[in-house]
Amino acid sequence: MLKTKVYKSENSITSKEKQDTVDFLYTHLDEYGDTKEDITKAIHFSLKINDPALKPLPLGGFVLNGIMDDKIVCSVVVNKTGMSGYIPENILVYIATHSDYRGKGIGKQMMKEALDIAEGNVALHVEPDNPAKILYEKIGFTNKYLEMRYNK
Repeated sequence: MLKTKVYKSENSITSKEKQDTVDFLYTHLDEYGDTKEDITKAIHFSLKINDPALKPLPLGGFVLNGIMDDKIVCSVVVNKTGMSGYIPENILVYIATHSDYRGKGIGKQMMKEALDIAEGNVALHVEPDNPAKILYEKIGFTNKYLEMRYNK
């Protein structure tokens, strides 16, 4: 049975839980992942942890972990954007399901719970070849824009 744990502030997560979440996401995001440093920054932003690498100060959000068999089997990180309307209030930064637990509906259950917890609309970025894109569309996400980036 899946048990979920929601973290909404710096005081709601232990350093071990935070490190376990970073390690989990780093491992199970597969080729769609980021460095541990970037994953840590996203979690610090969600939990309003004062991190010198984050400017401006974090707006918050939440981290949602799904636990089965005493281990993380799914993790979701959502950051508040500080916007509304033309840019949704939240961005789903990461969602990953443990490779041994995929195809069992856990990702869908966690996504729905994250959408229920989020205050306001939610955006996410997904690679066109990511199989999770189908799940997002089934839940109701639409493709309004093609994202383009300019990296300095």
